[in-house]
Amino acid sequence: MPNSLLDHPAISGRYLFPQARRIPQPFVVQVEGAELACHRHVSDPNWPTLVHFHGNGEAVADYVPMFANAYIGLGLNLLLVEYRDYGDSTGEAQLAAMLGDGEAALHAAAVAPERAIVFGRSIGSLYALELARRQPNIAGLVLESGIADPAERFLTYADLEGAGISEEEVQRETRRLFNHQEKLNQYARPLLVLHAEHDSLVEISHAERNFRWAASGRKRLVRLPRGDHNTIFSANIQQYMDELRDFVESVFVPQQ
Repeated sequence: MPNSLLDHPAISGRYLFPQARRIPQPFVVQVEGAELACHRHVSDPNWPTLVHFHGNGEAVADYVPMFANAYIGLGLNLLLVEYRDYGDSTGEAQLAAMLGDGEAALHAAAVAPERAIVFGRSIGSLYALELARRQPNIAGLVLESGIADPAERFLTYADLEGAGISEEEVQRETRRLFNHQEKLNQYARPLLVLHAEHDSLVEISHAERNFRWAASGRKRLVRLPRGDHNTIFSANIQQYMDELRDFVESVFVPQQ
């Protein structure tokens, strides 16, 4: 029996979509009940590290090498965290069980939190925010196409009737484990929110709420004018990368 009802096949099994695409020579991270096939790249030990959580229908393999090279071009080392049962990872993809996996990957890579920018795309925002909660001294947080109300997303896909689970139970458990308002209310470090203006899958109201909730005194919401949920990068590549570059420099270059 799962530790959280959110890990029930009627919820996790219908919301998470493990992808089989793999990378050669993964950076393997041991977690309870699984091995994560992550990607680790160190260009310069003195550079900060981008800790990246990808979207639901994606895999770390989708980011290597093109996206990875773009991030490296910003002067960042990389730690691309793979989810359980995605890529070459073992274990079962479960929403709540994976909450501590980002912290395990950070420790395995020996990355100091104050030298890490944590990046969450789409469902990756759930795990980026949890890592920021567990490691409040991270250098910065980027939420791209992020989710403000996870229960809304879970309930859209769940088969509750067959499992004998009520919507109220899902809402209550989501508030306990994935309360983004509470997590962002406690987050005071730099924040960059990127979202496509016309995202039809996760509407931009999610970005607006996440931005509003954040306690950060150094936060920026960028409404990208072109593309949708899955084309936000390619449709806005120049502005997207410029915003990331400015954010990295603002976090790590001493203020005059």
